[in-house]
Formats: sequence, C-alpha cells, structure tokens
Amino acid sequence: MTLSIRETVMQAATSLAVNKLRSALTTLGVAVGVFSIIAVMTALDAVDRSIATGLSSLGANTFQIQKNPATVFGGGHNRNLYANRKDITWQEAQLFKKYMEERARNIGFIITSQAAQASYGNEITNPDVTLTGGDESFAPANGLDVIAGRNLNDGDLRYASDTAILGSDVAAYLFQQGQNPVGKQIRVNGKVYTVIGVFSKKGAAFGQSQDNFVLIPITRYLDEVNETSSISITVEATSQKSYRQTIDRAIGAMRLARGLTVKKANDFEIRTNESLVESFRDIQNIVGTGAFIISFMALLTAGVGIMNIMLVSVTERTREIGVRMSVGAPRRTILEQFLVEALLLSLGGGALGIVAGAGAGNLVALQFNLPVILPWVWIVVSLLVCSVIGISFGLFPAWKASRLDPVTALRAAR
Repeated sequence: MTLSIRETVMQAATSLAVNKLRSALTTLGVAVGVFSIIAVMTALDAVDRSIATGLSSLGANTFQIQKNPATVFGGGHNRNLYANRKDITWQEAQLFKKYMEERARNIGFIITSQAAQASYGNEITNPDVTLTGGDESFAPANGLDVIAGRNLNDGDLRYASDTAILGSDVAAYLFQQGQNPVGKQIRVNGKVYTVIGVFSKKGAAFGQSQDNFVLIPITRYLDEVNETSSISITVEATSQKSYRQTIDRAIGAMRLARGLTVKKANDFEIRTNESLVESFRDIQNIVGTGAFIISFMALLTAGVGIMNIMLVSVTERTREIGVRMSVGAPRRTILEQFLVEALLLSLGGGALGIVAGAGAGNLVALQFNLPVILPWVWIVVSLLVCSVIGISFGLFPAWKASRLDPVTALRAAR
C-alpha cells in the first residue's frame, strides 16, 4: 500500500495537527532563525538601493575634505587616532582656498551644529534642524539654487552679518504657502537672523532630508555658536576629466595649510561618493556576517529541536506504526510520512520567518521612502536551507520509525 505524494503530505499534516502546541513551538524555532537573516538582508537591500539614489548628496565632480572619515571601524587605537586630530580651522580653510583658487570651480566651507530649533511667530520646528555655517560657494558646491532672495555674498562673510538662507523644509514649516520668507526675522536657538533667501529642494539622501537646515555666514557661526567643531571643505572640480587630478592637488594644498612635513601622514580625510559607498559596504558586510552567524546557530538549534520532537513522536506512535505495517504498509511509506512531517515543520517555520522578516526589514525601506522590497535570493536560499534542515534532522527519526518490527511495535504498545 503505497501512498501518493498528496496523500503522504495530507497524512503528515494531520499527524502534526494532533499536537498543535508542540508543532507550533518547533516551527517557531525555525522561524526565529529565518526571521533574523531575512529582516537584516531586507534592511540592507533598502540601504543599498538608497545609496544608488542618494549619490547626488555631494553633487557632480565634488568631494569633501573633513577631519574624520564618515565611519570608523576597529578598536580603540583607530578611534583615538581620529579623536586626537586637530580640527580644520578657519585659518587653514582660508589658506587652502588660496592655494586651490585657480584649480577648482568652487570651494565651499561648511560647519554644522545638530539639534537646532528654528521659530517664526508661533511656528516652531522640531529640534532637529541643522544649523550650518557656510560661505558664498556653499550653494554651487553642493548643487543648490536660491529660488527666492539672494545667496550669501562677500559682505555677509566680511561683516559676519546676521543673515540666513533657509532649506526648503524649514521654509515650508515656518511660513505658510505663498508667504515670502525674505526679509522676515527668525530665531535659531534663541539667536535672531534675517532671512535673505530660500534654497531649492534637494530631497533625501540615505533616508535623511537634505533640506532641513538653516545656512548662516560661517564667520557669524564661528563668532556666535558656542561649540568646538571642525570645518568641512567642499571642492568642485572644473570637469570630470580633472576630478582625480583636483583631488591630488587638494591633498597637497591641505597638507601645506595644515603644516604637515613630508614624514607626517595626512591628518584629514577625502570624502567622495565612492568612499561613501565603501563605508556603507563595510557596514553591510559586518551586519550581514553577524546576521548569518546568528541565523545559522538558530537554525541548527531548531534542527535539533525537530529531531527531538520527531523521536518523541516515533515513541508515542509506535502502536500506530505497528498496525500500519501489519496491514501491509511498506517501510518506505512510513519513512516518507515522518520525513514529510519534519519537512513541513521546517518549511512552515521558514515561511513564517520570511513573512515576519520581510515585514520588519521593510520598515527600514519606509524610512528611505522606497517601495516594498523582497530579497528573492535570500527567500529562496532560506527555503532551501529549511528543506535541508528538515530532511537532515528528520531523516534519523524517520529511518528509526521505518525500521521498527511490526510484532515488536504492537507488543511494546500494550
């Protein structure tokens, strides 16, 4: 009496349904392992796609010179190395600009303070506005246009004027549609500034708005903002052809401005779109490896749980096995049923983990304003791994069940 595949699956499902709680707990073990890998890989896929759409954050042919790299990996030695670096000062930035003036299209200075709050009348922003100090080259070097009013000029820098240009998000929050912000006075962290312009909308990069900022003259910033911070220098090359050559010249000019001797290493970083991508790739590799290890250990533990439950099931159903064999059921049919039961437990957990993991990972995709992401490769891999887990850890209990002697099985069950 050989059962068809459909009959075998139905019979296995019916047997599992008899012990719903036990089956659910075993399935949950597999689900945890699959959940961790699917959730992480979906989130990383969202970050990866955001990188592809966010590379415009620096603009074409543009790079930045900063005190520290975008991300720091490694132990305390590396962190101390960057922490002990001197800030890039206003004097050094001015020297750099003098050395590079004939070799770049635009050179802009930027210094920022996080968690600022802007207000106008009764309208108050959240305390997440970026207060930015910059010069007249800030806008062209960062691919921004002034759509209302004017840009900063040399006079604003020379006299450290109390003027400000608003990012589009801040302007939209503080002023009603159709209202012209130019000439109005706003407060940023209690300081009063006169709005002289509004920037065009640039959009989000890596899930973060690039328009939630207030720009003031960098000289005003250095005089008024009571915090120590390093200046970032944005450089726009004259063309893509001269981009690499401009980076090399900028490194030399910055070394001169910082007073570095030939034997001293660079104490600053060059940030390009490519380096930004590499930083995120490093994060992806580390997080992905960690998730894989955690998932592997969880699935291994779940596999042992499946084997344990199936061995218990064989013991509890010894009489059933003896009766079926005594009426002509071949050993192969017994083996297939128990193997299918283990496989159903594993695949059921895998399916649950995929749904939950994809849902959790897509919460990250929502933060980056991306559509629903399904990591099909990892979904297929997860199902294949669950199949291997189910078959591998269910094979011994299934074999044990199929090798029972019918007479001994019926006698043992009395």
